Amino acid sequence: MSTMRAARFDPATGELTVQDVPVPRPAPGQALVKVAACGICHSDLSLLNGVFRTALPAITPGHEAAGVIAELGGPTPGWQQGDRVVLHAGRACGACPACVSGVAPDDCERLQIMAFDFDGAWAEYVLVPVASMVRVPESIPLEQAAVLADAVSTPYAAVVSTAAVRPAETVGVWGLGGIGTHAVQAARLAGAAPLIALDPLPAARRRALELGADHAVDPTADDALQQIAELTGGRGLDVAIDAVGRGVTIAQANAALGHRGRLVMVGMSQDPVALGPQTPFTRGRHTVIGHLGYRKEHIEQLVGLVSTGRLDISRSISAQLPLEDIAEGVRRLEQHEDNPIRIVIRP
Repeated sequence: MSTMRAARFDPATGELTVQDVPVPRPAPGQALVKVAACGICHSDLSLLNGVFRTALPAITPGHEAAGVIAELGGPTPGWQQGDRVVLHAGRACGACPACVSGVAPDDCERLQIMAFDFDGAWAEYVLVPVASMVRVPESIPLEQAAVLADAVSTPYAAVVSTAAVRPAETVGVWGLGGIGTHAVQAARLAGAAPLIALDPLPAARRRALELGADHAVDPTADDALQQIAELTGGRGLDVAIDAVGRGVTIAQANAALGHRGRLVMVGMSQDPVALGPQTPFTRGRHTVIGHLGYRKEHIEQLVGLVSTGRLDISRSISAQLPLEDIAEGVRRLEQHEDNPIRIVIRP
């Protein structure tokens, strides 16, 4: 096959269209993967609406992908055609001081991101470094494996690495979409207690309770902070995870922290961040840190957790659409139609 169908985004015009494009060919160290499923993420929306930018004149979006190896660019020990894989979305630049020193690709100082720096997986095939592939056992459906790459791995990394949640710590999660819902599940795995989920939508709060939250609070309620205080015995939160990225939610999450509390910002927007008066912030010894992405080891861990039944993401796929309906999938996510966790494309 010389051509394939792919969604192409033109940053100059803002148009997203499905086109016939050449099938890329892998060089040594690369693999051509036949895409089985690729998620639609809010980061993709940020590219389409101009909040995030690409330096390329046109690009194929989509960075949450799983599929089957179609072709290898040369002899590749441990891999063969037909292997089922989920893809780490990062690619080492090969030229920064970290890359030159020979450290792990995850430590690249100018990590290139699929669908922003190079073509992504809203397509029938995607070209990736062999180093980005993680093996998927037959027990995991590929549409579920796809969302491990970002929708699950980013909040998982935020919980277990950036926040370093410990058993019996009090944790609050703001925003219960794709990232926040999986942050709740990750915090439950880490032993958070109590675990409080916050979202204005009643359906999202009910879903979070079903997936492991101990309590659910409407953050727009006048007494939201008081409810958090009561649920934590007056101590406040040890960890607050903001999966929304708006100034108002970040400020509320910070206000809910207890002594030595940690606020982890995972959601993204262009909102300015205001944390309130400096003195109570300093006296409370709060930590505020931004979080982006994940390491390959996090996907590997998640594959193990899902395959052994420790983590159930069977409810994470809200809808599956053909590639030709990518615009419809984008619309549904933009409008939060039916409160999706993840909509995936099946090329």
